[in-house]
Amino acid sequence: MSDTLPDRLSTDPASPFFNEELLGRGVGIRFRGQEKTNVEEYCVSEGWVRVSMGKAVDRRGKPLTLKLTGTVEPYLRAPAG
Repeated sequence: MSDTLPDRLSTDPASPFFNEELLGRGVGIRFRGQEKTNVEEYCVSEGWVRVSMGKAVDRRGKPLTLKLTGTVEPYLRAPAG
């Protein structure tokens, strides 16, 4: 697998942008120059991320999200060890 990340990636298995293999390798997101750990989905070309809002969930059990716009920089995290 190459080290290039897709333009759009989601952590939701029902999404067409879900990639289990890539998420298993560890993807980090830098948004507006700050490290974000609660990102549910991102899109680099459109410049937005969806972040979860605490532990709140909708009626289907999925986390409530907030869409934020700005510069998105995804990267692969270094393997432990």
